[in-house]
Amino acid sequence: MIRDGIINLLKPAGMTSHDGVSMLRRLTGIKRIGHTGTLDPMAVGVLPLCIGSAARITEYLDLDLKQYRCEMQLGIETDTQDIWGEVLTHMPDRIPQEKNKIEQVLSSFQGLISQYPPNYSAVRVNGKRLYEYARNGEQVEVKPREVYVKNITVVHCNTTTGKVLFDVTCSKGTYIRAICHDTGRALGCGAAMSFLVRTASGAFDLNHTVTIEEMKINGVEPYLLEPDFPLVHFGKGFVHKDRGKWFANGGHLRISEVTISKEPTYLNVKPHIEVRPEYREAYNIYLADENSQNNSQVFIGVAFYHSEEKKLVADKIFANDRSIFD
Repeated sequence: MIRDGIINLLKPAGMTSHDGVSMLRRLTGIKRIGHTGTLDPMAVGVLPLCIGSAARITEYLDLDLKQYRCEMQLGIETDTQDIWGEVLTHMPDRIPQEKNKIEQVLSSFQGLISQYPPNYSAVRVNGKRLYEYARNGEQVEVKPREVYVKNITVVHCNTTTGKVLFDVTCSKGTYIRAICHDTGRALGCGAAMSFLVRTASGAFDLNHTVTIEEMKINGVEPYLLEPDFPLVHFGKGFVHKDRGKWFANGGHLRISEVTISKEPTYLNVKPHIEVRPEYREAYNIYLADENSQNNSQVFIGVAFYHSEEKKLVADKIFANDRSIFD
């Protein structure tokens, strides 16, 4: 039986995020598998897939930043906001010849911005995906959403072909297609995304991805990452076996019972986006190695600090094997 964990999949072009989940279900025989955030079907790159109880970490990843390299085609506008959609306008003669103008418009989308999700996207409105409305030719009111773009850097700009290559670091829920579309509108020439690779998603990066073929050859187990791998913004604490067992059964922990080795990243620093206050005082709790000066990395679960009770309260437990407390 494959243990719970996370696969950092290198998603190929043409595969939906759901296809990636279905593929891993077939390889493992496990139904409980989910992804940490959709990636456009024609995009490639980092797609973390969570197996078993590791799927429960998804809601903790709101603070993660994602990184992309995108190619934008100026002079065209489509219904999907990428070059694979139906062409609505074609205005190559309106492409600006001043590279600095293009860079200035792109840089204006940095910071906290309001963005309308594309009509062809997985965003739900009244319980239905936007792409379902679009495919049926139905109109629905879409409200803008606030997202955070840490930076946009132009790598290459060719005003003759209208191709612009740029890197983006942004928050969850940011649509790079929408940035391309809005840039085209601001420049007056239209624009569509022509290539996209996700190079990082929180702690997951492109250099440590695994392909479908590699898993078919070597199995899934060699590539599994632990459920706590992406929880880098949380604090870190260690407990001895008796208190670990107590905690795993839902018991609260006094701070004096925990050896804190790392405080939460956003304990005293305001995060870039609004998140649940509990995430700013969250700790990964591990089992301390009583026979060694070094702490082990046996992950028990996530705890939130309750200031009124002055205790760490279990939010989710991931230690399925309770024999570790014997």
